Amino acid sequence: MESAADFGMDLRRHGGLGPAAPPRCRRIGAVTGTYWDEQADTFDDEPDHGLLDPAVRAAWGDALLPLLPAAPARVADLGSGTGSLSVLLAEAGYEVAGLDLAPRMVEAARAKAAAAGVDARFEVGDAAAPPWAAGEFDVVLVRHVLWALPDPDAAVGRWVRLLRPGGRLVLVEGRWSTGGGLTAERVRHAVLRHRREADVTVLDDPALWGRAIQDERYVVTSRR
Repeated sequence: MESAADFGMDLRRHGGLGPAAPPRCRRIGAVTGTYWDEQADTFDDEPDHGLLDPAVRAAWGDALLPLLPAAPARVADLGSGTGSLSVLLAEAGYEVAGLDLAPRMVEAARAKAAAAGVDARFEVGDAAAPPWAAGEFDVVLVRHVLWALPDPDAAVGRWVRLLRPGGRLVLVEGRWSTGGGLTAERVRHAVLRHRREADVTVLDDPALWGRAIQDERYVVTSRR
């Protein structure tokens, strides 16, 4: 198995996970969990990770909140990282549960929620196979996780089972200039294997990312 150091070198060479990660890093497991534990202290340095810039934070609120049912709906944030989106939604009145593979990311998320004075809970676990009961959530939100999984279709099926009747699936993904990621059409088709609806919204506003972008970034939303 590739070591965490080798995995990290590969990611740094391509600029990190998400938009810049290489296709060979498409897996979730012990190595990736260890690597992201090591990155927890600096993860929020990326504008769209930490949402530290008020303009970036406001842009994500403007992008996501109209896609969700009214608060206090229950939201599962899978691959929640340091909890920035979870806290954003909790501040808007949602009941949020975050799940991430990296224990130090979960620790950072818990600290962030406590500092913000919001009641969001976070657990260590695999976003591809959440340890929660079927029909437990009104929303399943997943950002930049699906593309990295070995079986995206199976993961979408598990996520759909978490939803209550009429629940919403919200997948933020991209097909990046490095060749990594998934096209919007690929994700849309994966969702339509399990749901009747899959709407694509382009996320090309530079305010979301803290800079102008040239690649494909989007959110797929399914309400039924």
